[in-house]
Amino acid sequence: MGVEVGAQAARSRALAVLRIRSRALAVALLPAAVAVVLLVGGSTGHITGGSWPVTRWIVTVLAALVLLAAAGIALVVARARPAVSPTVPIAEASAPDLYRLVRDLADRLDVPPPSAIALTPDCDSWLEDRTHPAHGPPPPEYRDEIAGARGLSGGAGRARRAPAAPVLVIGSPFLWWMRVGELRAVLAPVVAGTGPSAHPDIAAARRFVRGLDAAVAVTSEPARGPLVRTVLAGVGWVTRLLLRSCRGHAAEMERGVAAAAAERAQAVDYGLRIVAQEQVGLAYAGWDRLLTRVALPAWRMGRWPARLDVGVVAALTELSRRDRLAEGFASRLGERPACDLLEEPGSVDEAASLLAARLFHGGPAEPGPDWAPVDWQEYPDEVVDRTWRTEAARLHRVLDALGVRHPTDPTQPDQGGPTLARVLDHLTAPATPATDDADLSVDRREAYGERATGVSPNETETETEAEVETEVEEEVGEDGEPVLGSERTAALAAGLSAELAHEEAAAPAVASGPGGGAEQPGPDWSFWDDGMLPLFPLQPPRSGRELLADHVTAMVCCAAMDTAGAAPGLDWLDGPALLVDGVRAADLGPRVLTLVEDGDPEPLRDWLRQLGVRPEKPVRLV
Repeated sequence: MGVEVGAQAARSRALAVLRIRSRALAVALLPAAVAVVLLVGGSTGHITGGSWPVTRWIVTVLAALVLLAAAGIALVVARARPAVSPTVPIAEASAPDLYRLVRDLADRLDVPPPSAIALTPDCDSWLEDRTHPAHGPPPPEYRDEIAGARGLSGGAGRARRAPAAPVLVIGSPFLWWMRVGELRAVLAPVVAGTGPSAHPDIAAARRFVRGLDAAVAVTSEPARGPLVRTVLAGVGWVTRLLLRSCRGHAAEMERGVAAAAAERAQAVDYGLRIVAQEQVGLAYAGWDRLLTRVALPAWRMGRWPARLDVGVVAALTELSRRDRLAEGFASRLGERPACDLLEEPGSVDEAASLLAARLFHGGPAEPGPDWAPVDWQEYPDEVVDRTWRTEAARLHRVLDALGVRHPTDPTQPDQGGPTLARVLDHLTAPATPATDDADLSVDRREAYGERATGVSPNETETETEAEVETEVEEEVGEDGEPVLGSERTAALAAGLSAELAHEEAAAPAVASGPGGGAEQPGPDWSFWDDGMLPLFPLQPPRSGRELLADHVTAMVCCAAMDTAGAAPGLDWLDGPALLVDGVRAADLGPRVLTLVEDGDPEPLRDWLRQLGVRPEKPVRLV
């Protein structure tokens, strides 16, 4: 009963959308109809004399203009390419068990099966229509194999006229974390949505709304000439008006479709679906933590972890161990994982990991010398160690640019090298009375005009100076009192921000192109525009305080590795970690913040003494 109610509500809303389309067509044809009446009346002698001839020609010209404009708008709506989610397509030959599971699920739900299956590097699943001509026809092997297994009623001509089913998009973390039964329970309400999608009215309403949305996107793109901008502005006004008129009906239609699909799926694995929904929340938490704490540092170093989905399992397993839930998880992990439904899970994981780096960080579309994959075993040395030494080198470059001298201790033969003592002394030494905010701004601007950016102070570098001045205002505050420990601390934070901004601006542009070969699974780069990357940035730009704390922490870790025998490590939940005798060193972050914010080095010095770190010894930088 609930299925029929939801489906009926969806169909009624779809008819409302189609009525709006019919009204728009009627408005476009109305001047032409009036012109036909006037022309026929004039030719038969019924509408003659007076001003009717002039009126007849005015209405005819107006009708021609309206028809021409309507034809142009219809052409833009028809030819505009609707947005398609970036995914990794999965051929049936590479995942026959997964396709069989989806077919069996569609049989149990008595709905048409999806035309194909694709993976997305996110914790979500949905159906996506890719039948628009701009997207190309669905691959024959997807449609014929998966639909032919269930049988088609009617002849061949009828099968050709039937609309293709949507593509089933599955979140790749689900395949690695969930068991086979849990995945089937999670996909049940999604697959059930193919039933309403096959209804002609709902399909036509969706095509109309997607066409309007795509046309609005086309008209929003920057045009070259004034004539083209004027024409696109008119088209955009009409399509936005139609889209606003359809918005409420389209939203109610999708709610009805979702309600009908959820009601239909109630009979399939209902009890297991409750447990599976809990695993959806866990997978999302582990995926988000893995991206922000583990993958992001690697992406910033030009390396992308090639097994992100495997990392989700490791992160959630570690989370269960820390939360004392290992016993319950151990029995669950003994069941067959959903990734076993793939013939080559490693290749699929690698393709999804590359797509994740593209979407969340804006990395290149293909591996290269500056964008190489990294295995989890190599992560500590290839990512953690390099990250710390790169940040430590940047910190000392900024100190050099600010004119900070090395410690002058005659007992130390390597006093001119990069040492932790130099950083500690600079952050804790009191500022000289002659130094004020204006002097700091001038000195900083001159230093970064020549040393950090390579531009002479006499040359104009408006953007760089603006960045530096913005950092000064952020770190010093409105009343002139520095937000950080001291004025020189604020100057160092602003210098790091400017240096990092200069490095990012000097980085080569992101290359685009096809990802993966024809035989290996890879993202469908041709379906979407990568002009605005990253599409889903993970974190906002770091503030000067965060940058300074990260760089000081990196310098401390380098000193610990070079003078106290520590080693870089990987924590699945917190990312890069410093290991001392195989155990993660704790309480470093609060001590660094005390130094940066309050200028108090004693907590950090105590920590260094306990680990046997020698701040006066030079460290190795990249």
